[in-house]
Amino acid sequence: MTVTEATATQTLVLPEITDPSRVAPKDARRLSRLFFDRLTVLEEGTPEYQYARNTLIEMNMTLVRFAATRFRSRSEPMEDIVQVGTIGLINAIDRFDPSRGVQFPTYALPTILGEIKRYFRDNVRTMHVPRRLQELWVQVSGAMEELTVTHGRSPKVPEIA
Repeated sequence: MTVTEATATQTLVLPEITDPSRVAPKDARRLSRLFFDRLTVLEEGTPEYQYARNTLIEMNMTLVRFAATRFRSRSEPMEDIVQVGTIGLINAIDRFDPSRGVQFPTYALPTILGEIKRYFRDNVRTMHVPRRLQELWVQVSGAMEELTVTHGRSPKVPEIA
């Protein structure tokens, strides 16, 4: 470590934030810059690194809640959407490079939204299936299982019908 790096490490002391979730969004932007600057010089896995990363996550949860409100009309519980958005926030924090001159919310919001959209695309039906067809599928599945046990093989379509 050079003298300049040692000086930089000593001058970037992180403030102790007892409840990061209560930090106002305007203050969170300013503090996030400070925490990201500190993360660049800290070694991953150290307690100070974990404190900085965890504090960044908690301070920026308002971004996740803001992004999740776009999806409140969906049938999924809001807690699930926030949880998935939090994964996007963590990915954004881990990948963010403050030297590029972009503010963190500008970088993080598309990442959070992308994670939520991926969740809906992968796990939620995009088309409503009528109840009658859902019930019919349950009957067909039961018949297939019963015929497989009876005949000792996969049933043919005419047998299922």
